[in-house]
Amino acid sequence: MIERSAQPPCGQACDLLEQARARIQHLEQQVSIDALTGLWNRAHFDKVIEAEIQRSLRHRQPVSLILFDIDHFKLINDTWGHPAGDRVLRELAMLCRALTRRSDALFRWGGEEFAVLLYDAGYRNAQRIAENLRQAIAVHAFSIAQPVTVSLGVAEHHATQSVDEWFARVDAALYAAKHQGRNRAHTDHNGNSDTWGTQPGNFVLRLVWQEAYASGHLLIDQQHQTLFSLANQLIDQSASTAITAGDVQGAFKQLLQHIAMHFACEEELLAQVGYPHVHAHGQAHRRLLSRAQKMFDDCQNDQISLGKLVQFVAIDVVAKHILQADRDFFPLLAANA
Repeated sequence: MIERSAQPPCGQACDLLEQARARIQHLEQQVSIDALTGLWNRAHFDKVIEAEIQRSLRHRQPVSLILFDIDHFKLINDTWGHPAGDRVLRELAMLCRALTRRSDALFRWGGEEFAVLLYDAGYRNAQRIAENLRQAIAVHAFSIAQPVTVSLGVAEHHATQSVDEWFARVDAALYAAKHQGRNRAHTDHNGNSDTWGTQPGNFVLRLVWQEAYASGHLLIDQQHQTLFSLANQLIDQSASTAITAGDVQGAFKQLLQHIAMHFACEEELLAQVGYPHVHAHGQAHRRLLSRAQKMFDDCQNDQISLGKLVQFVAIDVVAKHILQADRDFFPLLAANA
């Protein structure tokens, strides 16, 4: 049987856990943020980049990098002074925050050089974002009485390249943009997105977490993201030609145990914040869990297809329940987070 809760009930323990996580995040940010611009610094880039490459390869979702710097920045400092140069760097950081996607990570690489890590973006999408940045910066009215332009290099991660190999490609693209006259973006037209898109039998269905799915409550959002990740592992199993029945059963059981735990924790939180429809929502949970248990039994007896399992998770649990039914109480959870 699927256990309804494999962890202690939420309540006070969940509150303490959230407080501890928030404190850890605050301390990490203090050593990971550039003091001048408020962007992530290069040390933070070095900390996260390997994990992002592995995530990209594991889930077959492309990741790209934009590297750019301010054209003739030394001339700006020499003409207007270093305090004015610092103001330009801060203004540029604010402008780039407004122009990049919320899911992207923006870094001050060093001096007048910046980097943007683009999640779930191949080189084509990254090229569009880079060109949007270039154009917007070129027409922006900075605090100094002269235009400011940037040159940008773009490269998507390719094959199993190391961080250094990937960075060498994007650095070469940046050099090409400068060599071609500056105030332009140059793209390396190679990437995993092309390779994966042409491979036979490539399974394109993925559950991709978007910020719009967030409830505003840290714990619930973390559990939802974990659910997406476990569901994608099941989808990967269904796409593989080298799986066993035990592999599928193990992935499905792990996912369903997480769903049961999440449902129990969610109901407890909804009761705490006074959600008026908590009873009806709990009944919906129990119906889904009952169907899940039946599917798990059928899976053990080899009486259900992988397609049926994926459809249940992607459509019934994620699309209909989490992305529709759950949204009714998101404002209440956010207000009490």
